[in-house]
Amino acid sequence: MSRIADRLAELGLTLPTVAAPVAAYVPAVVQGNLVYTSGQLPFVDGSLPATGKVGTSVSAEGAQAYAATCALNALAAIESVIGSLDRVTQVVKVTGFVASDASFTGQPGVVNGASTLLGEIFGDAGVHARSAVGVAVLPLDAPVEVELVVAFA
Repeated sequence: MSRIADRLAELGLTLPTVAAPVAAYVPAVVQGNLVYTSGQLPFVDGSLPATGKVGTSVSAEGAQAYAATCALNALAAIESVIGSLDRVTQVVKVTGFVASDASFTGQPGVVNGASTLLGEIFGDAGVHARSAVGVAVLPLDAPVEVELVVAFA
């Protein structure tokens, strides 16, 4: 097994199958030594576990868990284009979008679900720059969407 696969197993996690695109794009693109993922929704076995706005129909805690699921889906997309997550040398940037009720201001806490997971998986290489953005609506009425940029060797 690989170092990252071993770490995922220690955390009780497995990488999902790469989510099929819902429009005209690919899950991840390599440019130089960087991988850019498309925005990943919190698909589990091909469907969304929840829909709606964070702060009303989706709790902040639930959305935080969905952000971690998005990050796992992004890692699956990354692995699909570089072969092994052991090649990741740095998580460079995380961008999280949170479908938010107008009064919800906890977007950073929601996106922490992705950030914390990446730190647990990659250690120091998981420390990254980040944006956490509140939006009115996301594709398929998903509560959260996450995209990653990672460097690899």
